[in-house]
Amino acid sequence: MISIVLSCLVLGAFIGFMAGLLGIGGGLIAVPVLLYLLPTVGVYPEHLTHVAIATSLGAIILTSLSSARAHHKRGNVPWPLLKVMLPGLILGALSAGFVSALFSADLLKQTFAMFVILMAIQMVFPFKTAAVERDLPKASFLFLAAMLIAIIAALMGIGGGVLLVPFLCWCGIQMRLAIGFSSVTGACIALFGSVSYVAAGWSAQGLPDYTLGYIYLPALVGIVCCSMLTAPLGAKAASIWPTARLKKIFALLLIVTGLKLVFT
Repeated sequence: MISIVLSCLVLGAFIGFMAGLLGIGGGLIAVPVLLYLLPTVGVYPEHLTHVAIATSLGAIILTSLSSARAHHKRGNVPWPLLKVMLPGLILGALSAGFVSALFSADLLKQTFAMFVILMAIQMVFPFKTAAVERDLPKASFLFLAAMLIAIIAALMGIGGGVLLVPFLCWCGIQMRLAIGFSSVTGACIALFGSVSYVAAGWSAQGLPDYTLGYIYLPALVGIVCCSMLTAPLGAKAASIWPTARLKKIFALLLIVTGLKLVFT
């Protein structure tokens, strides 16, 4: 357990720095590494992917809250929109843990691997939207979209910004408001998604000590302790490092990681 805590301290430092440097979600980094680390503490294959994703979600909570607080101070959060979409986000996130229990660990891992590859491609060829003013869709449509995005995000162990920001831009929301909004919803998805994974894994047999449902607490603590410290360093480095080139290199590494997960 000590070795995995130390490993997750390093992982958390890397996640925080890369999040600040490239603006990427920690789940895309954390889940593949946890898939490698968790078997060393006795997480069996049938639970491995569930525990990795659940632990990643738990680690996202504090990071997202910190980001949401910063965006709120800058007036980048359209709070009235949250009232419309929050019920769908909560319902979707709460459903994810129980939905994941319907899938085998191998199928969930393969799905995550394909998701990683698609997100890496999106990093190289980012979504672009024209600045078009349009009315927001109906509340019922926003509710259903929020629920679907939350389910996918929580199933993949991410905050959901890579899905929500393009959707909101398509709806006519300014990019800065879409990013600020996704920081708040990312905290909501991570929180309620974590709750669902705790409940879904509460009675699971064969989990190691120090788990809360499907969340492995030593890894969670290790990641969170360092990620909060290194994120500001990454943000500072973003002003002087060639982030566009680094993002493409990192996307290539993600593609390789995704392909390795597909074929192992």
